[in-house]
Amino acid sequence: MKILITGATGQLGHDCVEECRARGHEVHGVSSELFPLSDENVMRAVLEAVEPDAILHAAAYTAVDKAEDEPSLCRKINAAGTEILARLARARDAKLLYVSTDYVFPGTGDTPYETNALTSPHNVYGASKLAGEEAVQQHLDKYFIVRISWVFGAHGHNFVKTMLDLSKTHKSLSIVADQIGSPTYTRDLAPLLADMLESEKYGIYHATNEGFCSWAKFAAEIFRQAGADVNVTSVPSHMYPTKAVRPKNSRLSKKSLDDAGFSRLPPWEDAVGRFLKELKQAGE
Repeated sequence: MKILITGATGQLGHDCVEECRARGHEVHGVSSELFPLSDENVMRAVLEAVEPDAILHAAAYTAVDKAEDEPSLCRKINAAGTEILARLARARDAKLLYVSTDYVFPGTGDTPYETNALTSPHNVYGASKLAGEEAVQQHLDKYFIVRISWVFGAHGHNFVKTMLDLSKTHKSLSIVADQIGSPTYTRDLAPLLADMLESEKYGIYHATNEGFCSWAKFAAEIFRQAGADVNVTSVPSHMYPTKAVRPKNSRLSKKSLDDAGFSRLPPWEDAVGRFLKELKQAGE
């Protein structure tokens, strides 16, 4: 296939480019500079030049707290930009995979959200991503919507790298323990997304590494596997206020993957170990 991947310089986009190329596909990775989601003319010109069979849309405005101060810009990229891309994909009869987020849900309760659960985002970022989902469903039949959470990979900023940096200067840290979700390693997610693009099993999916944890438990496991002597103190969310409301429940059910015959991702603890090895090999 010819595959266009947006957000190709980001941590997920980078690994998706590598994965799809390794499978023998003709891959065109584009960054926001080459493929601005606010410029329909440029987007159309790129699609006409590439003539993709499939589009993996990993690009997004992801500065969750900053989005509260820049709601129009966030919506312009995540909602309006995705709608433009969906219309252009339909015109070319290209399948589209849209990477979404657990933030589309209200984040309440303690059971994993199914793909058809009621959506009700509590921050600007989540609302913009939900609008993107709705645009994809409105304009396309050949689509995959894949909700993920707590992403980490070698080619971007993330919680794991932040904890490793803090471990160099801190012997103890207070980490939020009442937000529960699942980490997602981009090296594990990329093959699943490639599997989807190679199929016609369209629909909405949830894809994270297996198992649930709090941010505090996540941090403690990072330090344990990295051999860092850092004591983690669990604290409630109100002790660490953020501009954007974070969901307390980010658990996502993976039943959608089972029903479609896709393989679930490995346990998140295993993913952390492999990521630490990847960073070590890269000299980070």
